[in-house]
Amino acid sequence: MNIRVLQIWGFLQTILGWTFIACSLAMEGWKVAATGGQGGSAVFTVAWYWSSLWRACSTDSNAISNCYDFPVLWSVEYHVQVVRALLMSGVAIGVLGFILSMVGMECTYIGGKEKEKNRAIFIGSLCHNTSGVLAAAGYAVYAWHVSTEYFNPAFQLKYDLGTPLFLGWVGCVFQITGGLFYLVSVYKLWSLEDNTQDLMDAEESKTLRSTPTNLSVISELSSKSKASTVSDLCLHSPSTVSKISHKTQTLLAPDVPLNTVRD
Repeated sequence: MNIRVLQIWGFLQTILGWTFIACSLAMEGWKVAATGGQGGSAVFTVAWYWSSLWRACSTDSNAISNCYDFPVLWSVEYHVQVVRALLMSGVAIGVLGFILSMVGMECTYIGGKEKEKNRAIFIGSLCHNTSGVLAAAGYAVYAWHVSTEYFNPAFQLKYDLGTPLFLGWVGCVFQITGGLFYLVSVYKLWSLEDNTQDLMDAEESKTLRSTPTNLSVISELSSKSKASTVSDLCLHSPSTVSKISHKTQTLLAPDVPLNTVRD
């Protein structure tokens, strides 16, 4: 698959998963329960109870709802505080992952050079994976608390897991999968860089191996030229020496009288 296609798929999945997680954080009905209305029961009054991270509500058969908003942070149950912290941390890290991923994608023209863009999208993918893991841990803590109350005989009102938990788990899967798509694209980019570097090293090694051969050829040519020059000098040296000696003899010979020449 093309690197740009991988990054686009990763972006779509991460934004979809982050949206699911953020929506579940504000949704009602994290745990739901109902009483009355069973067939053959003497109790005909029906009531529904549900709770979220921010308040607990109940609705009777007359559609009258009564809600209790949770007070300040330190007065809420311990597991609710943990779930809030995990989900908010996951959402915040997911936003950071969006920024870094958009900077590092190939289809964007921001982020600087290729190495900087690859580093940004790598850190963004780690942020998305961390965000998905934190959110999944928050949902797991809440589900474990609800399950513990459900199987405890001391609790008469049995709560079931609500829709936001399942929506959030699906969002975690999407976000982690999108982060993995980013990681695969970065791995492909780095593998391409390594291959090009290996090819360049191979070409350099070939060039270095061929350099001694060229030097030997050049040395042979220079030696041959020197030898030919020396041989030429040797061939022409006797005539040159004879000419020089003849000139010296002519110059050094005594003057001959003119009378002798006339006779």
